Amino acid sequence: MTNGPRSGLTAVSTALLAMSRHLEVRDVLKTIVVSARELLDAEYAALGVPDDHGGFAQFVVDGVSDEEWKAIGPLPRQHGILAAMLQEATPQRLADVRQDPRFEGWPDAHPDMSDFLGMPVADGEDILGALFLANKKRDTTRDTPGERRTGCGFTADDEQLLAVLAQHAAIALTNARLYERSRELTIAGERARLAHELHDAVSQKLFSLRLTAQAAAALVDRDPARAKGELHEVARLAAEAADELRAAVVELRPAGLDEDGLVATLRTHVKVLDRAHAAHVTFAAHGVRALPAAQEEALLRVAQEALHNALRHSGASAVEVTLTRLGHGAALRVRDDGRGFDPSGVRRAGRHLGLVSMRDRADGVGGRLTVDSEPGKGTAIEMEVPGG
Repeated sequence: MTNGPRSGLTAVSTALLAMSRHLEVRDVLKTIVVSARELLDAEYAALGVPDDHGGFAQFVVDGVSDEEWKAIGPLPRQHGILAAMLQEATPQRLADVRQDPRFEGWPDAHPDMSDFLGMPVADGEDILGALFLANKKRDTTRDTPGERRTGCGFTADDEQLLAVLAQHAAIALTNARLYERSRELTIAGERARLAHELHDAVSQKLFSLRLTAQAAAALVDRDPARAKGELHEVARLAAEAADELRAAVVELRPAGLDEDGLVATLRTHVKVLDRAHAAHVTFAAHGVRALPAAQEEALLRVAQEALHNALRHSGASAVEVTLTRLGHGAALRVRDDGRGFDPSGVRRAGRHLGLVSMRDRADGVGGRLTVDSEPGKGTAIEMEVPGG
């Protein structure tokens, strides 16, 4: 490699750490591709995850602009050198990919490529994808004028480094898939449980309400007095159904909160977000004691909403979450160094960024929510709740 300090252990460590920080599959793929291209001084890099139909389920590139990518057209098929890496699980290092007998061409808008380095990404015998680089950047100051450069720009050391990256990429990609699968199962489990709760607690009430309403409709003309009584019963059943529905939704309180308490649940949540996002997310707790269940849930939900806003909308590089004892209660603070905003302007524009929901949660447990933000100066969300 020719990029000086970037070729050292620190650069490799940084790339591996970047891979492990992400939990979303798409983010992992992009990080792998960017890291490989930068570390090996390539002009282009790509990673393809094959499907079961001769194509690619996902295909991530780096070094190609969005406009160029659109002009290239459909994703490539599993053929030629790509197929060799996927089917034979063998690395490919070529001086000129265009001269290889397996080369089958590319679309007109495709960038011109010569030297090529490809590496399968495998978990045991399971081929997860193919990682490949093209057009090694060379130190032209060392070229003799008029001399034609021959041979592959990628070296055996480059191939060895890419093999290391591919091994760690397989681990990161497997972990991301397991995380997404676990999240899907959790969501599916919660949906199934809610469906069961709603069926048992609410459906019978709604069935009775429907029958009573039909009876009232049948009595309106011939016995108005009885119809009026039936309508009162409709109102009563509707109120009971609403109460049952509200109770079923409240039952969806996070399991971790019941088992581990607020501090441990928040700490775990922050750790997950810190790994999943580029921003550095930290958590600290100071002397907080157990609080009533409703207050702990309100604090957790407000923290989650504030973190979502900071990580998705603020462009922050750092987010700090602190939970502090306040008398018999607690104070939550979520502070980011993002772009900030004008809270009054947000209200005027009708975009609340969850502020209304957060204030409602604070009010619901006798607490208080404050928002401190200015454009360019980050945002601090604070919530205080009294003791039980």
